[in-house]
Amino acid sequence: MESLTVAEMSKSETSSRKKDHIELAFQSQSGMQVDDRFHYEPLLSAHPQPLKSISFLGKKMKAPIWISSMTGGTELAFTINHNLAKACREFGLGMGLGSCRILLESDTYFKDFNLRPALGDDRPLFANLGIAQVEQELANKSVRRIVELVKRLQADGLIIHVNPLQEWLQPEGDKICNPPVDTIRVLLDKVKFKIIVKEVGQGMGPESLKALFELPLAAVDFAAHGGTNFSKVELLRSNKQQQDLYEKVAHIGHDATEMVEFTNQILKELGKKALCREVIISGGIKSFLDGYYLIRKINCNSVYGQGSAMLERARTSYESLREYIEGQIKGLELANVFLKLKK
Repeated sequence: MESLTVAEMSKSETSSRKKDHIELAFQSQSGMQVDDRFHYEPLLSAHPQPLKSISFLGKKMKAPIWISSMTGGTELAFTINHNLAKACREFGLGMGLGSCRILLESDTYFKDFNLRPALGDDRPLFANLGIAQVEQELANKSVRRIVELVKRLQADGLIIHVNPLQEWLQPEGDKICNPPVDTIRVLLDKVKFKIIVKEVGQGMGPESLKALFELPLAAVDFAAHGGTNFSKVELLRSNKQQQDLYEKVAHIGHDATEMVEFTNQILKELGKKALCREVIISGGIKSFLDGYYLIRKINCNSVYGQGSAMLERARTSYESLREYIEGQIKGLELANVFLKLKK
């Protein structure tokens, strides 16, 4: 059999591509809907260049993507967490650990959380505790245990997750005795490391956000309604009577777009009184288009967070996770040059 010439191969590839176009054109017309968040400007830029590094939480990140990890103590936790940390190192992303409460009592699962060696020193890494645990440590005058936790993990600081609805609905939930903002103020006065505050799936209203932006926090993490809803998770763990009684409570909250609008208005009103000016926009972000839209819309330094999409792939294989993140970054590069936000 004679080999094809370059011209013949090119002609064959073109013919095959055109055939694909004809067959796929019919499929591409069904259910099409314009994304009305953007103006598409195809004439003003060449194909994209790699993303420029950004400064966030005092460190450099190669892309504005934040990964929230799982907790430890489960069979898959070690693999998932280390795959995520490895990806953060490769792609230059920031990372927040899942709840580290278990490490306050024992080092049995320390290996699940010990991610700094895999992540490297150049990227932000934050430990994580619930507001109820922080309140308890303060009441017991044992803040040193929190300080030691952050130090052992070689973390840059601590995420405090605020979850009153989750705790209320959780059968074995902890009681929160003081307004969380008061507890956060007290801890800020007692430690030197950076603190991020996040909700756990309902988001926060404007008064809560304003209270946080007035504090010298490193960042606020939205954890908005639309992502994993831990109040709903706890309801699903409870009996049918509880589910019927509180089902609608799980639908209370604020999505990321609404919280961006709240934040822009709050920062405008506070001006120089806003001591916190960095945000992790998370909750319901399904793709790079959602992330691009929100970080462009907010009027402060921000990154966007993804949890479940990363976790799903991290539990499968590192290659699956790597391919997904690489696609997200290429999508951001594309959006940067061709998409402008509609005002």
